[in-house]
Amino acid sequence: MIDIRKSADRGYFDHGWLKTYHSFSFADYYDENHMGFRTLRVINQDVIRPEYGFGMHPHRDMEIITVVISGALTHKDSTGTEAIIRPGDIQRMTAGQGIVHSEINESESEPVHLLQIWILPDEQGRQPEYEQKTFSPSGKENRLRLIASPDGRDDSVTIHQDVLLHESVIQEGIVLSYDFGDRRFGWIQLLSGKIEVNGHRLEAGDGASISGESRVDITGMADSEFLLFDLD
Repeated sequence: MIDIRKSADRGYFDHGWLKTYHSFSFADYYDENHMGFRTLRVINQDVIRPEYGFGMHPHRDMEIITVVISGALTHKDSTGTEAIIRPGDIQRMTAGQGIVHSEINESESEPVHLLQIWILPDEQGRQPEYEQKTFSPSGKENRLRLIASPDGRDDSVTIHQDVLLHESVIQEGIVLSYDFGDRRFGWIQLLSGKIEVNGHRLEAGDGASISGESRVDITGMADSEFLLFDLD
């Protein structure tokens, strides 16, 4: 079964400095029918205006992945890490037993467009960690590039949960296929363009949960970029 989560049906808030869409219940947005999917707890699509951002704030026991679509995001945290996240970069932060961090758009003119993803960890109370890697556009072109995994295989970032996260930039007319293992589930989040997943049409901002499907065929209906989660 493939269940489409339309972009327009997500929670939406305009805070002036932040425009944000929530695929699942988050903060002031509550939807008992969309509390997450498997271990995938949060997918927030944020646009942060220049010279604004999230000041220092705490998290615990969550695997947090940040994908920047455009612009640049400055990260600082209580482990002493300071980094700039740009398109092509994947940031993984293990909040574990407690971490405090900030994410700021330091540009004077350009907004930052990003996805922040939260995944429930395989165990609580881990030591906080930070990891960031850059993935070339060519490595994602018309293929599924693994960007996060539980064992860091294929030079992906290491996430403390049984999740495989792939990213792809697919051209119109290209078909990519993915086989799920026994009793595995999937989620696709479309960042841009249009695709079909086993005949179901998705447009930019749409997501789709995948249950009971051993294989998906993903067709580019336009030049598109998407994430594919393989979940326990």
